[in-house]
Order: sequence, then structure tokens, then C-alpha cells
Amino acid sequence: MSTPRRALAAAVAAVVLLELSSCGSSGGGGGAQDASGKAEGDITFQTWNLRANFSSYFDGLIAGFEKKYPGTHVRWIDQPAEGYADKISADAAGGTLPDVVNVSPDLVAPLAKAGLALDLGKAAATYRPEYLAGAWNGHRIPGMPGTYAFPWYLNTGPLFYNKGLFRKAGLDPDRPPRTYAELFGDALELARRSNGEVATLANVPTVEDFGRYGAGLMNEQGTGFAFNDPKVVELLTKYKELYDAKALDPGALTATPESTGRKFLTGAVAMNPGSALDLGTFKKQAPTLYRNIGITDQITSTGHVNMYVMGVMVNSRTRHTPAAVAFAHYVTDAQNQMSFAKKAAVFPSTTGSLDDPYFTRQDGTDESRVRVAAAKSLKNAVNYTPVLFSEQMKTALRNEVAKALLGKESPRAALDNAVDACDRLLRQQG
Repeated sequence: MSTPRRALAAAVAAVVLLELSSCGSSGGGGGAQDASGKAEGDITFQTWNLRANFSSYFDGLIAGFEKKYPGTHVRWIDQPAEGYADKISADAAGGTLPDVVNVSPDLVAPLAKAGLALDLGKAAATYRPEYLAGAWNGHRIPGMPGTYAFPWYLNTGPLFYNKGLFRKAGLDPDRPPRTYAELFGDALELARRSNGEVATLANVPTVEDFGRYGAGLMNEQGTGFAFNDPKVVELLTKYKELYDAKALDPGALTATPESTGRKFLTGAVAMNPGSALDLGTFKKQAPTLYRNIGITDQITSTGHVNMYVMGVMVNSRTRHTPAAVAFAHYVTDAQNQMSFAKKAAVFPSTTGSLDDPYFTRQDGTDESRVRVAAAKSLKNAVNYTPVLFSEQMKTALRNEVAKALLGKESPRAALDNAVDACDRLLRQQG
């Protein structure tokens, strides 16, 4: 429902230069940090590429809020996925940031540092018990004491695998790899038996993979990265072995989620991460794959799968803080999260919601199997991607990983260089 974001470090610099003047869609001047007053006034709510599929849901949501809080009016803006980070950056610099904004952790971090994200740990602390601890902490910023967005919807997903390709390679189609050792062993065997025609994986390792492998990613102070440790060197060395054996797809160095999805659909790749939404695509576009689809858990050394968390931020400069906080909480309360989760095939971040029968009982379909397994894993899932890990840092890491896989640098040197580059970018963020 959203695409990867670019860094917002430029927004911080621009906002600082403007001395945080005239921010907030409701007018210039600083807003109150206290949300305890009466919820009233006109506020603007911005979402991220949701109008096309969920217009009726949000129309009803807003109508329900305005009925509950007479004297309020919510104007809904939806921005396209492409360029969303740039749009927030421009609004932050120009003083037109909406009152309530749909954000991800990496987008809220520079806004919080610039003083534009309301600290909900102070302004709305009473709501904290309503949310899963891992989700509430998803919008905390290293080196800062607060929480800067209400948790909204969560997502995670299993690994899909092609049983037909496993069977053809002589691997047991009902025993997919469950550990990294098994994954690497099966990948090398599948590549060998297919003469390099079928790769098992189509993505290079990312910082999330480092976290799942059990490595530390940042120092405790949040002032520097630490993923150049021996565990990650070990992981990247293994990926180099896979790449040389064609067990890692040759196109992985420049792969996108769309390109890897196409390779999985066509049988060029044996395993690919996904979600319950993908099953419908398999059924329509690749019926042979659908008949042979296998579903297994994310591979992790920590016992905690990766969690993606989306949030709802309140602009600290809004002139209607009580109304903005009340609406952000309303969007993300248990009832409305459950309703949205069922419509959007995502998962609620509210305490107890994942115990609903919808997320605990299978009905015999693959879709329910994926949903139930994902909901169970989300209860103690972790957002491994550091909040301060910007899109520029992702690019720097990817470039160094590519050099290691191509043999231009050793895995250790590549990771050292990546940490150095990311630390420089971190210092630029302030």
C-alpha cells in the first residue's frame, strides 16, 4: 500500500533555516502541547495512497468522528505513493504540514528532530496501554525521550515457496528451510541440480536481514551504526557464495519488489517474501504456481519476525491540538483499526485485537492460514529497520553489498565502508 521512502534530512535543514515558522495547516504560530482541552476546530488529515481503494471507509471514519466531536471538521487529503516523502519535506519547509499525517517511522524521525511532531508520550500518554508495546515503540527516536506517532496498521508476511521447483530438485516439498543453515544448503542444492537455472532468492540482504540474523544494528546511544560485526560478515559471506553459485538471482543487485515478484511468478526463483494479498495474484496470473504454493515462516535467528509499522503523527504546530490528537487516536483505536484491517488485509496494532477470531481461526483457505500465522508472529515482532536509517543509507548499504557480491570488496570491507557512509549521513541529519 506504500512504497519505500527517501530520506527527509533535507526537510530538517529547511525547517531549521525557517526557524520552524508558520507551520501547520490550521494557521501560523506554535500549537499547544496539551491535548486535554475540548476537541474542536478545523483540521486537515493526510493519508498515503489510500483514496483509490478506501475512499468510502475514510468518508465514514471522518463522519463518525465529527458526530462524536461536534464542532470539529476534518478535511481529508490523500497523496500518491510516488514522491510522498518529498511532499512532506516541502510542506515541512513551507509551513503547510497538515495537522494529522500518515507516516512511517523513517518519515517521522526528521520531523521529530525538527520539533514538528508532537510528543505523544507527553500529550497522549493515557492512550499508551491501548497499543502493542512493539508498535508503540516503533515511532520512538534514538536520543529523544518521546513517541511521535500513534501506531496504526502493521504488516508482516511469510515466505512463499514453489513446491514444484523443490520437488524437481529432489528436495522435500513439505519440509521448507526453517533456519539460515537449511536455507543456504537448500539454495545451493537447488542451484546445482537445476544447473544454475533456478535461484532460491532474488533479494540481496538488507539491514532488516541483519537484524533477523541476530546482529546489533546501532550503538546504544543511537549515534552510530554497528552492523559491521562478525555475524553480518558471516551472513554476507554466505550470500556471496550463493551469488557465485547462482543460488541468488543474478538480477538481485538491482531488484525491486516488483521484479522479484515477477521472477517468482515465472518460476525463475523458488522463494519470495509476500503477504496474503499475493495469493490472489498467484491464483489469477500463475495457476500452476498457485497449485504448488508452499507457505512457511520468515527465517530468523532471534525468534522475532520483522514488523512493518505505519503511524499517524500530530503536527506540533497545529492550532487545534485537542482535536488533532483526538482524531489521530480515533483513527487508530481498536474498533477502527479492526475495521480497516479487514478491508485492507493488514493487521491492527491495538492490544488484544490480534486475539480476535478473525486472526486466530483458520477457515481452510490459504488466505486464512497466512493471516493467522502472521497475526501470531506479530504479537512479539520487531521493526528491525532503525528509525534513523534513511533511504540514502539504504542505497549506500546496497551499493556496498553489491561490491561484496561482485568480488570487488571483501564482505568485511564492504560492511565497514557501509557503516562509515551511514554514519556520515547520520551526522548530517543532526
